[in-house]
Amino acid sequence: KYIEVTGGKAAYAKIHSDMTTGTMEFKAMGLKGKITTYAAEPDKKYSEIVLEGMGKMQEGVSGDVAWSMSAMQGPRVKDGDEKAETLLQAKFNSDLNWRDLFKTAETVGVETVDGKECYKVVLTPKTGSPNTRWFDKETNLLVRMSMTSKSAMGEIQADSLVSDYRKEGDVMVPHKMIVKAAPMEFVATVDSVQHNPEIAKDRFDIPDEIKALLQKAK
Repeated sequence: KYIEVTGGKAAYAKIHSDMTTGTMEFKAMGLKGKITTYAAEPDKKYSEIVLEGMGKMQEGVSGDVAWSMSAMQGPRVKDGDEKAETLLQAKFNSDLNWRDLFKTAETVGVETVDGKECYKVVLTPKTGSPNTRWFDKETNLLVRMSMTSKSAMGEIQADSLVSDYRKEGDVMVPHKMIVKAAPMEFVATVDSVQHNPEIAKDRFDIPDEIKALLQKAK
């Protein structure tokens, strides 16, 4: 129903890659920055966050390699559950292909989110932690997500409120997300989404710093 209301299977199937730009704001910390994400079939992803005063943070997935790199943590190759979650998140058009990616999808009840009655759906991937989503009973739009993510700092409970749906091309895309992860809270706002854009051939290449870590691990 969510796929139908946001554009339909045929509209999603025409999208093979995208580029999203926006801003990320940590209001309590007085930090703001720009975020740019590139994604392409079947499972390529690259995102870059530039925060004022903190430099650049990069993350990517290429083939079976999931990595991150920042001024604070340096280059890092993800493994275990953290890698499995990142690879799952990199699957292009994952909402369209949910049956292939999740072991089970179960409606476990009805709960109220921001005054709206919502279906609570638990999606369990083949590897990694379950992902809980709340869909508005009236509109069928996704309004909240919750999951326990694995990270370099251990397990982090992440809750996201999703809103401000607007049409980008033939599909509706949420343009605002309020994320609470452990002690942090930030607001992510989408400025633009380009479907099937020209993406540089080397955009998803593994950086030299990550290649060096992979070689060292061998």
